[in-house]
Amino acid sequence: MKRFILALMFCLPIPSLAAETAKFVETPYTKQKVVFDFYFDHPEKINTALYWIRSWMKPLVESEKGYSIEDMDVVIIIHGTEIVTVAKKNYKKYKNAVERMRYYNSLGVKIKVCALAMKDFDYGIKDFHGFIEVVPSAMTEIA
Repeated sequence: MKRFILALMFCLPIPSLAAETAKFVETPYTKQKVVFDFYFDHPEKINTALYWIRSWMKPLVESEKGYSIEDMDVVIIIHGTEIVTVAKKNYKKYKNAVERMRYYNSLGVKIKVCALAMKDFDYGIKDFHGFIEVVPSAMTEIA
């Protein structure tokens, strides 16, 4: 009986789904509070993640309401291997990422480093650029 039902299902005509098309929906954005959790297995991945910030900002700023990033509450929390990107001694290697984060920070985005990860990577507070805030724990901050 099961075979008969399965065979019948595959023999029935299926309406063409190709004729359907997607719809563009204008989302009514409101002021947002956002936390971006950065925890990568390789420091270079921070570059792609920083484009997420731009992809998040652009529709808001270009919407009918024309939000400004300064009106938003945005936090980036760093607690993986990417922590090396914000260490002063690695500036040359990660200059593009650092300068992008510095720019976002100038717009009001808070960039926070987990103190537990800081210790795991053998850094101290003085090892980071001035726009970095060190917080006790990434998980506590996210919660």
